[in-house]
Amino acid sequence: MRCPFCGADETQVTETRDSDGGEALRRRRRCLTCDKRFTTYERVELVMPMVVKKDGLRAEFEPAKLEASMALALRKRPVSAQDVADAIGRVIEQVRTSGAREISSERIGEFVMAELEQLDHVGYVRFASVYRNFEDVDEFTKAVREVRPGRRPRKP
Repeated sequence: MRCPFCGADETQVTETRDSDGGEALRRRRRCLTCDKRFTTYERVELVMPMVVKKDGLRAEFEPAKLEASMALALRKRPVSAQDVADAIGRVIEQVRTSGAREISSERIGEFVMAELEQLDHVGYVRFASVYRNFEDVDEFTKAVREVRPGRRPRKP
């Protein structure tokens, strides 16, 4: 770590503590050249994969877009804000742990649909109607049948 006072490369860690509830490490350092002390923080930096859209363009993963689409699908539905936040967190975690540098928007959509199917069937059908771009009433009817109680399991 370079000294912010004199620019020397040699510093010594004198103390290390957890900070921000265990989310970061706080380190007190001493410059071996000018003997001044300073504090640094070390945090985990997670890089989300790039999203490959249907048209082939690549874009950064934006959790706000995910939140907006789920909020729209669940608008005026009896689903608690905490349940929605938990579902969004699970989708983000699935994207993060996919292990890929790039992930298709279709795969993210499948993650969202799986969460919505557990949360609210109406929200699921709303999202599916946009996500799957239904062309006719038969496709819409098929999606409704998928979430009806007593339905047959989907074929992989």
